[in-house]
Amino acid sequence: MLTNKQKRFLRSEAHNIKPIFQVGKGGVNDNLIKQVDDALEARELIKVSILQNCDEDKYDVAKVFEKGAEAAVVQVIGSTIILYKESKEQKKIDLPN
Repeated sequence: MLTNKQKRFLRSEAHNIKPIFQVGKGGVNDNLIKQVDDALEARELIKVSILQNCDEDKYDVAKVFEKGAEAAVVQVIGSTIILYKESKEQKKIDLPN
C-alpha cells in the first residue's frame, strides 16, 4: 500500500512518461495483463491509456490491473491509469518514506 507522499512522488515521476499500453474495444485480457506485468518489472512505473471505444469503466480496468499484475494504482486521471510495481531485478525508483 502506497502512502499519499509516495503517490505524490510517483505522480511527479510519471508526468513526462508516455502511455505504453492502450485498452480498447477488446478490454483487458490475460495477454495484456502479462505484458503490463513484464513492463512493470522492467520500468516499475508505467501509464496505460483507455481509448474511447473501451466498453469497461476506467476504474474497473485499473482494478483488473491491480489484481492481475499485482501493481499499485497510483492515479486514474482522465483516460490514463498510472501503475507502479517494485521491480525484483532492476530497482530504479527509490520511494520516500
